[in-house]
Amino acid sequence: MDAMTDLLYVHGGTPLQGEITVRGAKNFVSKAMVASLLGETPSELRNVPQIRDVGVVTGLLELHGVRVDADAEAGTLRLDPTDVESAHVADIDAHAGSSRIPILFCGPLLHRLGEAFIPDLGGCRIGDRPINYHLDILRQFGAVVDKRAGGIHIRAPRRLQGTKIALPYPSVGATEQLLLTAVRAEGITELANAAIEPEIMDLINVLQKMGAIISVDTDRVIRIEGVDRLVGYQHTALADRIEAASWASAALATGGDIVVRGATQPEMTTFLNTFRKVGGEFAIDDEGIRFSHPGGELRSIVLETDVHPGFMTDWQQPLVVALTQATGLSIVHETVYENRFGFTDALRGMGATIQVYKECLGGRPCRFGQRNFSHSAVISGPTPLAAADIEVPDLRGGFSHLIAALAAKGTSQVRGISLIDRGYERFTEKLVALGAEFDRD
Repeated sequence: MDAMTDLLYVHGGTPLQGEITVRGAKNFVSKAMVASLLGETPSELRNVPQIRDVGVVTGLLELHGVRVDADAEAGTLRLDPTDVESAHVADIDAHAGSSRIPILFCGPLLHRLGEAFIPDLGGCRIGDRPINYHLDILRQFGAVVDKRAGGIHIRAPRRLQGTKIALPYPSVGATEQLLLTAVRAEGITELANAAIEPEIMDLINVLQKMGAIISVDTDRVIRIEGVDRLVGYQHTALADRIEAASWASAALATGGDIVVRGATQPEMTTFLNTFRKVGGEFAIDDEGIRFSHPGGELRSIVLETDVHPGFMTDWQQPLVVALTQATGLSIVHETVYENRFGFTDALRGMGATIQVYKECLGGRPCRFGQRNFSHSAVISGPTPLAAADIEVPDLRGGFSHLIAALAAKGTSQVRGISLIDRGYERFTEKLVALGAEFDRD
């Protein structure tokens, strides 16, 4: 998008009503695409959304010699890794931009080529998100990591070896790194305190289809028996539970009624319970989930984010917008990302009453409690929201600002909406389908 189309004029105050469709989860699809590098035969991935992250990973795969054939309308990708090769550092850097995906290429490339390079990593500005876990994991498998100007060169002098790793925190990215590296390492790998999010489990499904041997214990321990070769897969991606919940929160905040086709119940159980506690209504069938504001008052709640099966951190921001319309004091304790309440500044500018604290409020003490991070919020409502000029800070915060603009009276200018394209497929088309009023210069 250019600067002109990156600005949206949102005429708020109209309840969102209608039907939309969500496709595969952003947090899974890109990882399944990377996994295709491990196979000796082509893979096919279905239910793929048209989002910028898919384009970034497609380009990175093509730079490494993978042939990618896409049917965007059908949501299908065919990935042929037969001719994998090293890519030029400058090309990787230029194509990846701020994406953090290149770090996950390392394990597969070490197995295929014996080396990998990742440029300096960016990503959403919601915390440090250090890559130390990733590099430490690769070292434990026997990789040699050299930090150089502009990035990191990683090589495998010999076949990677299975290892035992215990994560200090169940990091999704570190768990993905380990899975993508361990499946072809020699011997057995054990990961304690692993992330077990639905997107992780679907990645395990993909790897098992490719020939991997992976078991998941009830105590968050994942064991992988390395194999000599893997083949391609055919797989339909699980639905994007973050996007589904975002539209659900939009229905609450605007007093609307939205059918989210493609949304599925099992991955959203915790969100659905919270949605009902706030006062929202939902109905589930084989096609999707209908989310609605039944009228009357919304109820304040006490909420704590957590790793799966807890309340997902990515559900928190859009729901906070809806909580500005709930009666009473709501408390939200963020335990996953340390700086995720920066988006509330814009909400306060629109009339919301939100205070952010460094203490652990509303739940058990967490790892941020003694580290001077503002990671708890108290929302007092209901407060009418007024239109404002808004700058999108990151993907999830940006969509939350968009929801606030849709709920507010008057016309808001929302800048930087191209960030939202990273994770929300055709979101402006979906706004049209829901009766939202907006325009661009």
